[in-house]
Amino acid sequence: MAENATSPAAGGFLPQSLPSPAPTASTVSTRPVGLPHPRSRALRPGSAKEDQVRNFISDRMAHITRRFVKKVGAASLGDKVDDQMMDEEEVEGYNSLDELCKDLNEVIRIVWLSGTPNLQIPSLLNIASEFNTWMTGFPPSETAAFDILHKLDHCFASLLSGEDIESHEPLPGFENGLRSGMTRTDMVRCKSTVQNARVVVVDVMSKRRPGNVQEVPADETEESGTEGPGGFNDSAWDDKESLYMDVARVYENTLVKLGDTMGESGIADTEMSAE
Repeated sequence: MAENATSPAAGGFLPQSLPSPAPTASTVSTRPVGLPHPRSRALRPGSAKEDQVRNFISDRMAHITRRFVKKVGAASLGDKVDDQMMDEEEVEGYNSLDELCKDLNEVIRIVWLSGTPNLQIPSLLNIASEFNTWMTGFPPSETAAFDILHKLDHCFASLLSGEDIESHEPLPGFENGLRSGMTRTDMVRCKSTVQNARVVVVDVMSKRRPGNVQEVPADETEESGTEGPGGFNDSAWDDKESLYMDVARVYENTLVKLGDTMGESGIADTEMSAE
């Protein structure tokens, strides 16, 4: 029987049972990145609720991976596919990156809503790393891809700051300063992941540049030329300079914050020149 994307995750956990944000005026503010206002306090370490959220995130990520594997084939992922995943043959493969991003968006929103850095940081690093792989398995879809990248950029930059980079509200879990945030190891991994994302974006999105046209499903071609949440536009990808300008915006806030925190000012400009 096929796995249902809306069915309860293992352990009977349902998305609607997740912690809700405190009912304050700020919770109804419009957020351009499309993320919910995080709960007012971080979940208690080792609590049943923290385990519940962690299990939900793990289950949803496994579900997305299984559907991706079904679409591209296990051989293309090599060691990333374990025996348990290969046993899940009844899932339906994704038809487009838009479908995958819809499921992934749900996971990112739950991670951010948790307001718990020790859940958010490893989960978001894993999501960002996997998304770099997932983008390569589909025809380009600018709106869907850059929406996810924009959300991840907002999350990473905010966690590196200890406050929401748009509203400047302190994040839950940072009451004692940035010691609850990313470790140096986390930052190194984050830097590597976001730099890899920029390379992947050039490779994937350039497939739609003039002279290198790839057949795209009809439902995706309707999006061609539209500008997504990250400010990217198909029509701008007609020369090398404009391509680099668009790529420079991938994880731009994260790279700036990493440069400030790691003592590497100008990191974004340096890496862009290297590319």
